[in-house]
Amino acid sequence: MDKLNAMVTFVSIVDKGSLTAAADAVDTSLPSVVRALAALERDLGVRLLNRTTRRLHLTDEGTQYLAHCRTILSAVQDFEFGLASHQAQPRGRLSVTASVLFGRRYIAPIVANFIQRYPEATANMLFVDRVVSVVEEGIDVAIRIGHLQDSSLVAIKVGSVRRVICASPSYLRRHGIPQKPADVATHACVRHTGLAPRNEWHFRAGRRNLSVPVKAVMTCNEIDSALDACAGGVGLGMFLSYQVASSRKSGALKYVLEEFETEPLPVQVIYPHTKLMSTRVRAFADECVTALRQVSFD
Repeated sequence: MDKLNAMVTFVSIVDKGSLTAAADAVDTSLPSVVRALAALERDLGVRLLNRTTRRLHLTDEGTQYLAHCRTILSAVQDFEFGLASHQAQPRGRLSVTASVLFGRRYIAPIVANFIQRYPEATANMLFVDRVVSVVEEGIDVAIRIGHLQDSSLVAIKVGSVRRVICASPSYLRRHGIPQKPADVATHACVRHTGLAPRNEWHFRAGRRNLSVPVKAVMTCNEIDSALDACAGGVGLGMFLSYQVASSRKSGALKYVLEEFETEPLPVQVIYPHTKLMSTRVRAFADECVTALRQVSFD
């Protein structure tokens, strides 16, 4: 039995959720996947998966073995990449996703530089303000803001962003600067639904989490319109710090209530853990990590 290929097959079964999907992922037949799993279980002397007509469930032994498989396969990938990087340049199509504004501001320039440096590489950029399934939508590299829930993915932290409250200087002159979270309830507010889906904003005072209802005089699902309204003096706004960075630098917007901000959110470069990464994917992920760690998102 080819133990390494059997491990790849086993991890693919777990990540894809079915034997059929795993067969497609590793480019083999369903009977071959069934035989590989059976041979692996027989060789190990334990059952790795409980199989029903509808679902697959890891046994306790399967869960432990899965973790070791991921570590071993990752080490092999790292070693192979080290060899391949000296022999081949990145080539082929690269699929990258990020949120719209973050992608336009930070990721698009990295992609443009990458494909200019490697003429045999092409890129497909998917910039959307929703969480994209990396595995299901065939994404090579994702840049995500927030904590990672899927343990089958690798996440490399490159920075963090804050949830900030801001307003234009003219608005603050007219209506005063809020001194504590409760003051927000008396102000006109611009609500961006991507960050605040409900009419409330969250704060932290010491160890306490606070929720303050807001009077949304304008609600918008599109970030640029919400930022423009806030900069135009409509009211207070809650945004992520990278979204406000250029307006803050120009003086169009000012932060308030900074001492009551909630915990910062991590900015992470994400890619599939078990995929035998091509030279282009590994090279681009490394380039993203290097470039984004030099950026200030405030």
